[in-house]
Amino acid sequence: MQETNKDKQTIDSISVAKDVFETEIDTLKLVQSNLDENFAKAIELILKVQGRVVVTGMGKSGHIGAKIAATLASTGTPAFFVHPAEMGHGDLGMLKSDDIVLGLSFSGNTEELRKVLTPIKSLGLQLISITGRLDSALAQFSDVVLQTPITQEACPLDLAPTSSTTAALAMGDALAVTLMKHKNFQKKDFARSHPLGSLGRSFVQVSEIMRDQKLPQLSSQASFEELLEEINSKGMGFTLIVDEDSKLIGSVTDGDLRRAQLKYGPETFEKKVYEIMNKNPKSVDQETFATRAAEVMKEYRISSLIVVDEGTCPVGILDLKDMLAEGFII
Repeated sequence: MQETNKDKQTIDSISVAKDVFETEIDTLKLVQSNLDENFAKAIELILKVQGRVVVTGMGKSGHIGAKIAATLASTGTPAFFVHPAEMGHGDLGMLKSDDIVLGLSFSGNTEELRKVLTPIKSLGLQLISITGRLDSALAQFSDVVLQTPITQEACPLDLAPTSSTTAALAMGDALAVTLMKHKNFQKKDFARSHPLGSLGRSFVQVSEIMRDQKLPQLSSQASFEELLEEINSKGMGFTLIVDEDSKLIGSVTDGDLRRAQLKYGPETFEKKVYEIMNKNPKSVDQETFATRAAEVMKEYRISSLIVVDEGTCPVGILDLKDMLAEGFII
């Protein structure tokens, strides 16, 4: 008998959604409480692997597996997903002897996955499984089993993978994040695998886009004539002033020259660099993110920003034109 429009209107959509959340939250709590030494063993195995983590799974578990592989790869653990059916038709050749396999199946008995378990083990590869059943074929073939038990699916028919896929996804995230901690994976490492889009751009360091050749620089004891020669020869409209240890102590721009001439008149040509230089030039460390450097340039309305190393020695110049071209300043 078909459901009528009147019946549909009696459904409280928000209550249904809340029930789904509650069911899946309960599942995650159950999986969390079930974590044991096998999780630590799985981490140890992956850390020892010289190759890649090859993730495989069928159906909804396959979709979750693909996401887990992508998360691992973007956080410092080389990984990729292989469909089990394709694996049985030639893609098994993608696996190398120094890889490790991560198999996903809630039942652990999915036919396509079950059929490639023996070939995987015949290659001498270790197998980690994420499954809900310890008595399954997948669990029996595994070196380490990460069990994801559930009391019920969030689906009202208790059929569609919902709670089970959420549990598997969370387990995969737990693996990726724990591996990140062990590898001391940092923001700069994350940026290397995310070069495009706003996410990657937010982690670009100034060292990647700065100009680092033929930096104009002089001693603070240099004459005005030497100052003009250095600025003119390098064609950047300024020069950096460094001490005997090559550490940044000041800068002189075209604007500084004009202000000195207004202040000293004809005597300007008799001045030493240290008498007219800006003693507090704006600078950033070479590991500063370009987005932060852009904020500094906007705040102080400057067209060039000095880049220094840990010892405050100049190593580059961040130019407004380059920042505009790269899209860090709009």
